[in-house]
Amino acid sequence: MRKSKVLAKWHNDQFARFAAMGHVLPFFVRYAAHHQFDGIWLDLEHRNMDEREVQHLLALGHLFDIDIMVRPPTTMRGQLYRYLEDGAAGLMMPFVDSAEIAREIVSSVKFPPLGNRGLDGAGLECNFGIDSWKPNSTFIQDSIDNTFIVAQIETPTAVRNAAEIAAVPGIDLIFLGPGDLQLRIDADPTLDLTIESATATIKAAADANGIYWGRTAGSVEELARFHEMGAKMLPWGGDFALMNVLRDAQGDLDGVLGGG
Repeated sequence: MRKSKVLAKWHNDQFARFAAMGHVLPFFVRYAAHHQFDGIWLDLEHRNMDEREVQHLLALGHLFDIDIMVRPPTTMRGQLYRYLEDGAAGLMMPFVDSAEIAREIVSSVKFPPLGNRGLDGAGLECNFGIDSWKPNSTFIQDSIDNTFIVAQIETPTAVRNAAEIAAVPGIDLIFLGPGDLQLRIDADPTLDLTIESATATIKAAADANGIYWGRTAGSVEELARFHEMGAKMLPWGGDFALMNVLRDAQGDLDGVLGGG
């Protein structure tokens, strides 16, 4: 079974480099691997891809030796572990508001004894059976050891429960989603909560439970600050940045053609 580069970094107390992708762009997988990213955050919560497109991108992750973490549009247990069977290295689960939700996710995607995932052993995850059907196969333990779960903290309830969520065996990293959290803070002026205090809370929850934490960063200055605070996942760079390439190309053409 392919070894997770992201988990290797985290287990050595190192930062894992993630880029974000929300469209079917095969070249992006190759470019991210070439530029020494450890993982790609593949967003299926807000972007739509069919199953074959997802399988294609996950196969490219294996070809170019880069982790692909899927943020799924569902909590259906069979669909969740199918992403792993198809080659995903990890899952980023939105709106994990409680330890109970976290335990249900772990149960869905981890094999016994940690969870209650169904066994097939014929997908890309185990080289289409080559790693699972041989005598004395270690596939089950390899899967437990080389797939990861990121729990997104996106609501005031989740922030309050961050320590309990981080304590659930099988959760590898808790990840603050500032956009959704700020939306909910703004909707309830009685809340005594800020994004900064929430960041401090999830860091403390992760540190207390010996797991990792991360969040999005809006600037290079934030990237540096959160890294200094110990964040092990700060996605940086993504396919929407291609707009900047076209902006620069527009400027070049305007300069040559004398137009605006």
